[in-house]
Amino acid sequence: MDIDRYNIYEHLRDFKVPASVLDNIFSSEEDLQVLMDAWNALLKDGYTQDESAKKISELIFQDLDIEPDHSNFVEK
Repeated sequence: MDIDRYNIYEHLRDFKVPASVLDNIFSSEEDLQVLMDAWNALLKDGYTQDESAKKISELIFQDLDIEPDHSNFVEK
């Protein structure tokens, strides 16, 4: 298993991207390459992994016109 891919997958899950959406992305080499390129570009620009995951998750939700599941978020 590629640890970088697993790391990205887990970070995006932390930001509530549904596993089914990620499974579709990760099963397509073309889609996965787009994701990996975006991830690496954000890191190169100085974003942390969490910041990168947040930005990419927001784009995924926007592109798919779905709302993130906030049911597990704890209000402060």
